[in-house]
Amino acid sequence: MAGGQERVLRRRIRSVQSTRKITKAMELIAASRIVRAQARIAANRPYRVGMEKVLRQVVSEDPLVAAKMLGTPDAPQRVGVLAIVGDRGLAGSYNSGVLRATERLVSEHVRNGADVTLWTVGKKGPGYFRYRGVEVAHSFAGIADRPEFADARAVAAAVSAPFASGEIEVAQMVSTRFISAGTQRVTTQQLLPLPLPETDEDAPAPAPTGATGYTEFEPDVETLLAKLAPRATEAEIFAALLEGSASFFTAQQRAMAAATENADELVRTLTRVMNRARQDSITTEIMEIVGGAEALRQSKGA
Repeated sequence: MAGGQERVLRRRIRSVQSTRKITKAMELIAASRIVRAQARIAANRPYRVGMEKVLRQVVSEDPLVAAKMLGTPDAPQRVGVLAIVGDRGLAGSYNSGVLRATERLVSEHVRNGADVTLWTVGKKGPGYFRYRGVEVAHSFAGIADRPEFADARAVAAAVSAPFASGEIEVAQMVSTRFISAGTQRVTTQQLLPLPLPETDEDAPAPAPTGATGYTEFEPDVETLLAKLAPRATEAEIFAALLEGSASFFTAQQRAMAAATENADELVRTLTRVMNRARQDSITTEIMEIVGGAEALRQSKGA
């Protein structure tokens, strides 16, 4: 019995060690991809800053025209929601955090009487919402790990077309923002119409450091905003895809590191149990040998 238990424990230990090799390899791969993802986020930041600066200048040029195309509608009845998740699992709560936030947002709009159109990025999205009876208008898969700007343009086209045709009044996006290697946050932001750029009216104007001038817009502000809106949407979606990719690999690295530690602890526990079973087996065999020898000695003496 003890020998059979020892064989079972040896088999379990080998199985856990094989799993540990996989989780350790996935941890190292995720750690190497985090650096690359962070570099892409840093490289994309100047474009986003420049786009926001242009929008702020356009708004200041003609606030009345900008107010027609920017801002947040009151009580919209036709809403579009874009959820950005991963193509794979084994990343802790990365996917579930975004999916649950999206589900709460959709439920809130439905309670307010709005019709919701849902788009997803990542293979984990459609299955989650299909199980809950929520229809997904369009899903994009295979772009979450290493997104390109062409992917963001395709997603932006799917979101912008219903808004341009009047099928939806507002488009929102739920994604994971990469704050730092230790902090990632699920956020909801408005894509269309473009939110008004944040301005700090109380802050003092910076002192000029060189030649100053003015910005001249051509064509008119309304036409310019119509052209800038799709570009700004593409920039925001691309930034969300990049930060989502970095957040996914960070979450996966943490999850695989925890799995590797758990595997090490389980191997130590199973090894102790196996050694105890082996010691019990050896003790039993010694007792049987001693008992047999004593019985043989007594039979000879009789």
